[in-house]
Amino acid sequence: MIYSLSGKLIHTEAELAVVECGGVGYACKTTLSTLQKIAGEEKVTLLTYMSVREDAVELFGFADKEELRAFKLLISVSGVGPKAGLAILSAMNPQQFALAVATSDSKSFTQVKGIGKKTAERICLELKDKVAGETISVRGQTAVPVSVTGGNIGETITALEVLGYSSAEAAGAVSQLDPDLPVEELIKKALIGLARF
Repeated sequence: MIYSLSGKLIHTEAELAVVECGGVGYACKTTLSTLQKIAGEEKVTLLTYMSVREDAVELFGFADKEELRAFKLLISVSGVGPKAGLAILSAMNPQQFALAVATSDSKSFTQVKGIGKKTAERICLELKDKVAGETISVRGQTAVPVSVTGGNIGETITALEVLGYSSAEAAGAVSQLDPDLPVEELIKKALIGLARF
């Protein structure tokens, strides 16, 4: 199993990065976010996942552990293959993915091309328990529960932290709120919840 590739980035195109290691170019299927992170870099390191099937051997590369972990979780869901996994992680970052799962926000997944309602609901159902205990680093700093990052929820967390609440307090206050609500409403509801304790 190839754990990672470190070498010269010699080619990129849609959903593909080619890394040359020891004179061999390894084609890694990847996400839009990884391509954006490595754009313009001469030397790169990609964490990899190798998929071996009867008709194909494919290598998938990711810029960070969070994205690789999210990819592995996605392809563990029945009916979600590597192509769908890459599409989802090209549309949302690992934090947004985890938040959507944690809050059973299947609508976020149906906005991704090729993901239908049933598949989206299956992703939320099968992965909810798996992401519940996960932590993901935010902005390369402290690890926080996955349910506290991304979109309106992320903005609400930041606002609550500015008001003096800890990350844990803010996360607890928004964990049961509807992520589709406007930020202002989320803040009001979170503050009401925090006032009760």
